Amino acid sequence: MPWSRISSLKRWAFAGGAALALAVASAGPTTGQDGGAAPAWVRQSLVGATLAGEGQMRFLGLRIYDARLWVTPGFDASRFGAHPLALELTYHRGFTGAAIARRSVEEMQRQASVPSEQAERWQQRLAAVIPDVQPGERLTGLYQPGQGMRLWRGSQELAAIDDAELARLFFGIWLSPQTSEPGLRSALLARIPGGAAP
Repeated sequence: MPWSRISSLKRWAFAGGAALALAVASAGPTTGQDGGAAPAWVRQSLVGATLAGEGQMRFLGLRIYDARLWVTPGFDASRFGAHPLALELTYHRGFTGAAIARRSVEEMQRQASVPSEQAERWQQRLAAVIPDVQPGERLTGLYQPGQGMRLWRGSQELAAIDDAELARLFFGIWLSPQTSEPGLRSALLARIPGGAAP
C-alpha cells in the first residue's frame, strides 16, 4: 500500500508506527523468533541489556512492523530519556527513508514545540541516514542520553546522529506518555515494573 494512502487514512509514527484517531489499529504483544535475545552489538553497547517488551503495529489488520525494546538495569520508564536503550523494528511493509523521516518528525512534534526551521533540519538529517526498507528488513536504533543515537540495518551500522534533543524526541515516538500509540508503548514496557504507567 503506498505511503501517501496510508498517511491519508491514519497518522502513525516511524514508518507507519503510531495510530491516531482516524482509524483503529491494534498493538499487542508479539513473540520474538529468538526468544528475546538482543543482537550481539546491542549486548556490547548496552551492558546487561534485557528485553523490556515487544509489540506489533497493525493497521486495518495488516502487519506494519514488530518492535522490541532493550534496556539496561535500573531503567525507569517515566524517565526513559535518561537511560540508554535500543529499539528494533522489523518491517512487514516497504517504506522510503524520506517518508519515515517525515512521519517521525510529525510524531516528535507531539511531544514538544519544535520551530518549523528546526523540524525541517531534523527531517533532512533523518532522511539522510534512514534507508528505504523492504519487508523483512530490520532497523535498530541505539539511544545514548545526552549524546544522540546510532542506527543499524541488520548488523550493519549505518550512521550516528549527534543531537541529544532530536534523539530523545525520536525515541519518545514510542516511549513518551504523549505517544499516539499508548498500546504499543505498554507492550514495549510490559516487563518493566510500573513501565506502562505515564
